[in-house]
Amino acid sequence: MKHVVWDWNGTLFDDRDVVLGATYEVFKGTEAEGVTGPEVVAAYTRPIWVAYERLLGRPLREGEWEYLDTQFHAHYERLMPTAPLAAEARAALDLVASAGRTQSILSMAGHAHLTGAVGSFDITSYFTRVDGLVGAPGGGKAEHMVRHAAALGIAPADLTVIGDAADDAVAAAHIGARAILYTGGMQRRTDLEQTGAPVVDSLLAALHLLNL
Repeated sequence: MKHVVWDWNGTLFDDRDVVLGATYEVFKGTEAEGVTGPEVVAAYTRPIWVAYERLLGRPLREGEWEYLDTQFHAHYERLMPTAPLAAEARAALDLVASAGRTQSILSMAGHAHLTGAVGSFDITSYFTRVDGLVGAPGGGKAEHMVRHAAALGIAPADLTVIGDAADDAVAAAHIGARAILYTGGMQRRTDLEQTGAPVVDSLLAALHLLNL
């Protein structure tokens, strides 16, 4: 393993409470008003609109996804300053760097938002690339992983993806990279385990699997 591709939200950035808070706000006035945290976690998947349909108990109407997504991000941006880095994030980044490996971030958060958030914690220097979403939100990560790996110029077999969602494992498998999934995000451990990737409860435990 030469390089770690980190996810951001729910992995290096501990925004679980922010995601839940923004989701509660989004569904006010809808069939899903009053949804609970465990219900959101049970429904969570990518594409995100599938999770929304699960929570609403019906297909999204024309234009509804765009509206709900806009509302979510408005509430998320308002709540985001309350969220910290994951407890072991700095120690994990230091460990990878001290082992002589390189590292990057690939996130489905908007690119400008992502680079600003990473910069606000003064950790940008750890990464050879920080790539966020450019284009329509809500889809899967696989094709973005293809472009990210190509830009890194590192063979997929030499990459390990560490993220908090089953979609991270799907994206890693899509290019032939390894994935390790972390339980700090929105998906249940049982959902993560179904991918076949190893599942850990801490970022340092993920690196331990890499012999770091």
